[in-house]
Amino acid sequence: MKQKREDKLSENRPERVSEEMMEKVYISEIMTTFPEGEVSATEEKVYEKLKELGTSFERVDNDSISTMEECEEVGKVLGTEICKSILACTRNKSEYYLIIMPGDKRFVSKLASKAIGSSRLSFASPEDMQEMLGTTPGNASPLAVVNDCDGKVKLVIDSELAEEDYIACNTGANTTHIRFRTHDLIDTILPAFSHKPVIVELPDEQ
Repeated sequence: MKQKREDKLSENRPERVSEEMMEKVYISEIMTTFPEGEVSATEEKVYEKLKELGTSFERVDNDSISTMEECEEVGKVLGTEICKSILACTRNKSEYYLIIMPGDKRFVSKLASKAIGSSRLSFASPEDMQEMLGTTPGNASPLAVVNDCDGKVKLVIDSELAEEDYIACNTGANTTHIRFRTHDLIDTILPAFSHKPVIVELPDEQ
């Protein structure tokens, strides 16, 4: 298992976004308040629940991002790596899993399937993602289970990620990224969405 990632909240997180970073992708300053403008339907549900729970968070707004390099830039501002969210399913589509893992970790279907205890998994289709999570590829997030009212999607979090002090993800749209204490997400937020995650050690090497 990799060494626990160092939290950079107090030591290395910049107070302001550097000009060099701004040229690569727009990233706002860190905010701890709810957005005042229009948000997506998924984000509206997420923020309503966070208000109800009184959970603290930090967030940034950013240009729509599509590469790991851009995710890394956002993660640098938040002081926490952006997690990877993969919706996978069995061949007959009888089981769906939203798998949350470190952003720099490879998803190996054979190994993940064995660790989870399911038959061979493959990536779910964009249509399935829209139906199950109300979102599209590139916008998947652990918070998107707020749309899985029927509990069809099982939530799996890599143990390596679960051991971190903080976790960061998008809000259901990749134009905003948010950071929580990991125990708040696992023990409070996700159960409030009627999803208790299963913690599994996911290997990434053959």
